[in-house]
Amino acid sequence: MLAMYSGQIGSFSSQDILLFFIMWELELIPVYLLLSMWGGKKRLYSATKFILYTAGSSVFLLMGVLGIGLYGSNEPILNFETSANQSYPVVPEILFYIGFLITFAVKSPIIPLHTWLPDTHGEAHYSTCMLLAGILLKMGAYGLVRINMELLPHAHSIFSPWLMILGAIQIIYAASTSLGQHNLKKKIAYSSVSHMGFIMIGIGSISDMGLNGAILQIISHGFIGAALFFLAGTGYDRIRLLYLDEMGGMAIQMPKIFTMFSILSMASLALPGMSGFVAELIVFFGIITSPKSFLMTKILITFVTAIGIILTPIYSLSMLRQMFYGYKLFNTPNFSFFDSGPRELFISISILIPVIGIGIYPDFIFSLSVDKVEVILSNFR
Repeated sequence: MLAMYSGQIGSFSSQDILLFFIMWELELIPVYLLLSMWGGKKRLYSATKFILYTAGSSVFLLMGVLGIGLYGSNEPILNFETSANQSYPVVPEILFYIGFLITFAVKSPIIPLHTWLPDTHGEAHYSTCMLLAGILLKMGAYGLVRINMELLPHAHSIFSPWLMILGAIQIIYAASTSLGQHNLKKKIAYSSVSHMGFIMIGIGSISDMGLNGAILQIISHGFIGAALFFLAGTGYDRIRLLYLDEMGGMAIQMPKIFTMFSILSMASLALPGMSGFVAELIVFFGIITSPKSFLMTKILITFVTAIGIILTPIYSLSMLRQMFYGYKLFNTPNFSFFDSGPRELFISISILIPVIGIGIYPDFIFSLSVDKVEVILSNFR
């Protein structure tokens, strides 16, 4: 777990593109081991699928890093600050951009390169799921902002409308797929894929509002996704069930888990007062203020995204109903389970506080991001 965490933190704190690549690769080995040793019944299948997708896509990252570092100079330029001032001809810049985009599309994940995620979440231990949902997926979004937007602005201008369209499709597709899932962790995993669509739209909008909203959504979903997987895991520890068809009636026996799960499900469906609502609302403003899209495109993307927001409460509330309401588990012999203990309650509340805090006072996050967003967007003006 510590090795996985070290690789993730290293990727976010790297000031050098080659070091970013090394840290990006470093965290794959611990994740593979966590999956293959402590996963569920299909753990080897999901671990192999994870490593094939992520390590395979990293080849494109290495090619992009070497291309940027060695292009047009005798000495390699690999520092982020120096590379940001470098300009490239159109064709090489587009090629670099596509290489980075494939890598970050797998990690984010962006459809159709998302299929490793539900399998991985479905089999991983919930502690691994928390780090996967909370940090690992955000590395892809961070890479899109840090490398694709900041270092390759001209290519990003070309691709940005397509990113917005892809993000809107992703929201609808993943939300619809989540509705049909019976495995609790896979249901939450598809909801994660759906929420990553908002980040894609924010990054593609190339506007102050959109990019700030995307960064807020990255942080917000990191908390909410990790909390939902944690609560799904604490429920599994007690009843040893993962399929929603077999659950029902948990609310009476486990009121603390029920309360926390309900609150965080509401945060996931963007209830006002929670961080998810602020992030998604600002991404909507980002679509409207986007300078790179035609009016009809903006209207269409806003409409499709709004449908996705309607689908989110349907799968979230049906998940709550199947798990906590009814009497199914009462029919099993010796139906008596411990509720959430002090340690688990402490972790749940620790994650819930920033979710509500950001929802009430998002300016705290914006005060940290707004200057950097201005610097990134200055390349597009």
